[in-house]
Parts: sequence; C-alpha cells; structure tokens
Amino acid sequence: MTHSSSGPLLARLSTRLLSAPLLSALLVASAFALPMQARAQTTEPIRIGVLTDLSGMNADLSGAGAVDAARMAVEDFGPTLLGRKLEVISGDHQNKADVGSAMARTWIDQQQVKAIVDVPTSSVALAVQEVTRNANIAFLASTAGSSELTGKACSPTTAQWTYDTYALANGTGRALTESGVKRWYFLTADYAFGNALQADTENAVKKAGGQVMGASRHPRAASDFSSFLLQAQSSKAEIIALANSSGDTTMAIKQANEFGLIAGGQKLAGMLMFLTDIDGVGLEQAQGLILTTGFYWDMDERTRTWSKRYAARNRDRMPTMAQAGVYSAVMNFLQAAKTSGKLEGDAVMKQLRSGKIDDMFARNAYLREDGRLVHDMYLVQVKKPSESKARWDYYTILKTIPGDEAFRPLAEGGCPLVSAK
Repeated sequence: MTHSSSGPLLARLSTRLLSAPLLSALLVASAFALPMQARAQTTEPIRIGVLTDLSGMNADLSGAGAVDAARMAVEDFGPTLLGRKLEVISGDHQNKADVGSAMARTWIDQQQVKAIVDVPTSSVALAVQEVTRNANIAFLASTAGSSELTGKACSPTTAQWTYDTYALANGTGRALTESGVKRWYFLTADYAFGNALQADTENAVKKAGGQVMGASRHPRAASDFSSFLLQAQSSKAEIIALANSSGDTTMAIKQANEFGLIAGGQKLAGMLMFLTDIDGVGLEQAQGLILTTGFYWDMDERTRTWSKRYAARNRDRMPTMAQAGVYSAVMNFLQAAKTSGKLEGDAVMKQLRSGKIDDMFARNAYLREDGRLVHDMYLVQVKKPSESKARWDYYTILKTIPGDEAFRPLAEGGCPLVSAK
C-alpha cells in the first residue's frame, strides 16, 4: 500500500517543482536549443552541384565550362532563392560510376545540394540518377546521352535536357540513309552510351531502308583504331558511323584520314560530336561531316548574344551544346523552384512540366513525364576551311528537326512513369 501511494506523491511533488520558475527556464532553454540545427540548415545556402569531368576526355566539351555556365545562370537569376543564398559547387567524377554516386550522396547529405547538373558519361549518370531518385533531388542531365535515362530507368526527379542517343540516331542516321547512303558500319565505344547509340542508330537506319554491314567495339580512350578501321574498310560499307565521343571520335577521324578511308570513297558520320571536337580535329579533316546537335552558338541573335558573354569568361571559347544546356537547365530549375516555392525534385519537375520552355537553348520545348525535354534539334554539316570566316565558325545548319520528330515517342520508351493511354 505504501509503495502504491508513493508514485502519485512523487508525481505531484515533481509537478509542483517543475511548475515553478525552473520549469519556465527549462522550457525557454529547450525552445532555443532544439531548433538550432534546423535553423542552421534552413539558413545554409542552396547549392547547385555540377558533377562533371574536369580532367578526362570530356573536360573540353563539358568540364570547367559547364561549371561556369551554371554560375552564369545563378548570376543571371539573382543571388537568392526562397530567401536563401545560392551557390554553385563542382566535382570531378573521373568517369567512374562509384565515384560519381558517392559524391552525389555526400553533396545531398552534407552540403544542401538541391540539384545535380551535367554528368557526362552515361554509366555515371545512371548511377547518380538512382541516388537523386531516392533522395528526391532534381537531376538535370545535360551531357549524359543514353536514352535509357528516360526509358526503363526513368525517374520522377530527372530531366534529360540536351540530347540523347535516340535523337542523334534519328537525326544523322535517318537523314543520311534517306539521302541514299545505305550500307553502314559501326565503330562503337564499348560502354552504356556507345552501345545505346549504336542500337538507336541501327534502328533508324533499318527503318529508313539501310543495311548494317557490321560493327567493331573498342574500349574508351583508345589510342589505336587501326584494326577497327581496317575491318570497317573491308566491310564495303559506304559510311562508318562513329558511335563514340570526344577524344575517341577525333582520334578515329584522324586515323581514318591517315589510312586513306576517306580518299577511298568511304564517308564518316560523327554520331556525337561537339564544337570542341571539330576545333580539335580541324576543318581540313572534319569538313563535310554531317552530325546532329542541340545547339549552335551562331544560329541566331539569342544564341550569339549569350555565347559571346560565355566566351568572354572562357578564353574566347564558344560553348558546346552541353555547356549551353547546363545554363538552360539551371536557369529553368531556379525559376520553377521560385514559382512553386519548393525545392523537392518531384515538385520542381511538376512545375517544369506545367508549361512551355523557351530560351536561348531550348526552342519549342516542353518537359515530358518520362523526364525528356523535347526541343528542336539541328542537322548540320561541317564547313570546308574556305567557308569558315573565323575560329568556331564551323557549322552550316541543313535542317531544323522539330522535337516531336527528333526524340523517341513517349509510348515507345518503356518508362514506368508514363500513364497508360
């Protein structure tokens, strides 16, 4: 009995003690102490993380130029978003999926990164996409090209902004086949991007009535293409499609010229080439190449005005489509976050899908539910040296390809987010 009555007695005593000024003091102290961490988090800057290749084969076409393009977008937007300062940080993923995904996790968990941008190399992008999906963080892929990002691997927090393997294949592959070039051979970088680009181009070529004579797969950053080119030469193909990128593409073009493939009547198609690739290989060897791009700096007054601003900050180097895409993606992300009042990836994507997108990069553009930014693409031909007036004056635009023709139809991608029609 004594034991059973002592509990209420102690409880009443504790209540009297804590109802005194001590209780008030404790409540005041806890009111300041508990939200400390939350206040520190909400006043910390909002960061945009540019995850790119700062030292490898994609450094020129993306790299530091992509970081500066993101900074330009933040500067043009203004210093704050939703009452918090904006910052751009960057990191080098070294073209390794494990390095890229680990860096993305650290940024999200520890540095208040609310959008991850760029990410050249499709294998890295696919790994980063899983990190951003799980964390509900926006992923704005500018340089990653695999159409799988908006296919079976699609994510509600991803926007693939600039190009993909389907659009490149559908532009260059279909155009050349329909022009009468029927027999194709592929020189393919043996990783996610290269294999996807070959598969998409094969489909486009066959639909247009062409024939695939064979393919050679090579490792990334190869230095010797002689055996692959000899196989291509013996195949009797009319055109050798370079289903690779950056240094691999330029090296293959140079060696194809050295071995006399071009002089012998075969043609080359650069399935993914950037302005910096043409600059690197030179017009003498690149002249006549036909390729598909999402942006050209000298297209009209809007592209020229922005590109000249960019060049003034980047050693007079004009932007690639990847770098222009980074600026456009970051600017539209910031505007959507401001309009929606939210930073979560799915909320920002919902806002981006609510209307048309139009800027110096994205023309007649809209964001689909599979994460594909649909916009105009351009079939271009590399100029002869005699036609170029200055450095970076490299392309003649042959055709504007409307986005709905350039990109894969929504129903064909296999994205599980797409509503059943």
